[in-house]
Formats: sequence, structure tokens, C-alpha cells
Amino acid sequence: MQVGWKGVLVGALALAVVPANARDTTPPVKSPVVAPGNEPLTPEKMEKLRSAGAEILFWNQEQRDANFRAMEARFPGRVVKHGTRVHALPRGRQLPIAAADVDNFMAAQNVAGLIVIQDGKIRLEKYARGYAANGRWTSFSVAKSFTSTLVGAAIKDGYIKSVNDPVTTYLPDLAGSGYDGVTVAQLLSMTSGVKWNEDYFDPNSDVVKMYAKPAPAGIDPTVAYMRTLPRASRPGEKWVYKTGETNLIGVLVTKATGKALADYLSEKVWKPYGMAQDAFWMVDPSQQEIGGCCLSVSLRDYARMGLFVLGGGKGAVNPDWFPAATSAKAVIGPGYGYGYQWWTYPEGKFGAQGIFGQSIFIDPAHRIVIAMSSAWPRATDQKMSIERAAFQAKLEAAALGK
Repeated sequence: MQVGWKGVLVGALALAVVPANARDTTPPVKSPVVAPGNEPLTPEKMEKLRSAGAEILFWNQEQRDANFRAMEARFPGRVVKHGTRVHALPRGRQLPIAAADVDNFMAAQNVAGLIVIQDGKIRLEKYARGYAANGRWTSFSVAKSFTSTLVGAAIKDGYIKSVNDPVTTYLPDLAGSGYDGVTVAQLLSMTSGVKWNEDYFDPNSDVVKMYAKPAPAGIDPTVAYMRTLPRASRPGEKWVYKTGETNLIGVLVTKATGKALADYLSEKVWKPYGMAQDAFWMVDPSQQEIGGCCLSVSLRDYARMGLFVLGGGKGAVNPDWFPAATSAKAVIGPGYGYGYQWWTYPEGKFGAQGIFGQSIFIDPAHRIVIAMSSAWPRATDQKMSIERAAFQAKLEAAALGK
């Protein structure tokens, strides 16, 4: 049936008087899941995702070097689309640090990409291990800070009322589980009190096996697993690091907004802030992006994320979001803590961290962002963590002329 010009005019007038805060209830169209090599997404390929965690955690060094920069070639996911405008990163004065010191650190830590930004300008940028500026590298848990940011965006957009809301308001399938009485804030700060094992070296840990079994029909696989976990302490009483809870946050954002995480990240950050390249976000067996892991992002766009946070996320989140998200909600050690999926450090510094040496380090007082993409020989290593922190301090000192 054709619609005449009068019908078009009436429709336009009707739209003109819709209240500004009214929500469009039209179901959004999610971006398609991209299969490796553009192959069809068969049930067998989605089934492979159930064992992806164990596969990735136990790759050898050659596999890490090859696959960390090409995850989209092995696993399905969604594309986070960039826009037409690029946030410029002009070259600043070269950081006064010996090239040999940088090379030695990168070799010792299996660093594939290192960038230092100060006052919005690149002061150091170097690549190794077959990586380059036009490539992407997997984030591991650095993705947690991106997912947290989408909670802030959903609050600003009115999809989530408050971090003080019960998690079950948005994920009712968790009712009657250990998550009864847990707030969104406690989920964000990993203080839910629900029992969890994050041992990357234990094939029977929760982080390894959470997608090993098919979920019941109609239940999100993350929710299906997490609702089986017992309560270990009262909500808000104890901090325990749980990737599964960030995966829950991702599901919560998708349920609240009706949008795929990749689409919402593109809408709220990638396009408006001017990321230079598309990103890639792996999905779980239900085709839900994995909120706690597995974004593939260019090194410069990791740095741009740091600058986005330094600028307060204007337009995407409320002004009070990042001050709250990057302040300690749980104390881990003297001067160190955990906020809303951000690690907090002494002197007001904070950052995002992922296994195998991924990090975004942010010093707000001196407008410094340091991003690293790496392929450590082990998922976690205390000695390498200490050495990385020491080198970050050395880079900061050089930037400040000390």
C-alpha cells in the first residue's frame, strides 16, 4: 500500500511531539556474527566455543604469537564498527629513554606493542612479534573495563536505573540463586559473595569450564552456569576476581538495552570518539559477546580508550561515572584496589589489565596513557607483573623529565 504525502506529514508531526526521554520500543537489529573466513556459522562451529577457554589458555608460545593478533581467524564474533572521523594522535617529542632499554623490556616480556601517550600526543610507539599498527591484538580482561563503560552508558541512556538495583531486576533467571540480593554495583566490583575459581592453570576451574556444558533451552549460557554457584560470603563483604561476573554484566547490558555489545560500543564510543579501526568481539555459544574477555583492538585504539576515559567519556556516560568507576570499591593491598572493572593504583592512577600481559595504564594527573599488548609465556606471572609496573614507572619518569 502506498502512503500519500499527507500520511507522511502526519507521521512526521507525530514523531515531533514524542517526549525526548521516550524510548523506542522497536526491536533493534543486531549486527551479524562473523565466522572465521566468512564461513557459515554451523552448530558444530558454535559448539567449538564451549572449549575455547581451555584451548586459548593452554596454547604454546608459537600459537600465542600467531593467534593473539588473529582471533577473528579462529573464532566467531561481532565487529565493532568505527566511524568516518578519526581522533588524531599527533607525534610529540620522542620520549627520552634509551632504545636498548625499550627493546630489552619488550623482549623479556614478550611485548608485541607498546605506546606512550602524553597530553594526547604519541611519545613512544613500538611493535614486535609480527604485530603492526594496522593490526589488532586480543584484550583478554582489558575488555572488562570496556564492558563496565557500557553500564555507564546504559545508565545515562535510561536503560539501567542505578547501580544500586538488584541484578535480578535485569536478569530474572538469577532469582533463587546466590545472586539474590546482589546489586549491579557489587557485580561490577566483584563483591557479590558468590563462590568462584579463577585458576587459569586448573582445567576444572570455573573460568575454564563455564561454557563446557550446553545451557537449558531459553537460558543464556552465562546465566545458566552462574546461577548454579553457591554463596560463599555476604554481598559486599569480600572481593574475589570473577570473569564470569563480567560476562554476566555483558548479558545484563544486552538484556537492558536490547543491543549487541559490539553495536552499543560502536554507538557510544567507537564512532563518536573516533577510533581508527574496527574492533572484533568474540561471542559465546549463544552468540552473546563475552563481556569479560576477547576484544581484538589496535594498539592505538587501546590508547584512545585511555584518552576517552581521561576526558570523562563526554556524551557517552554521566560526568560522575568514571570518578566512581575508577575509585576503589574493594581494597586489595596498600594503595591498590578494584573499582567498577578497573584496577586502582597509588596516587590516583588506575588501569585495565588482562592475562598474558595486556594493559592500559592511566595517570590522570599527568595526562599519561601507556598501553601494552603482549604474549607472556604464562597467563599470570607475579615477577613479570612487578617488572612491568617498574618499567611503566620508568616510562612515566622519562615523560616527566625525571
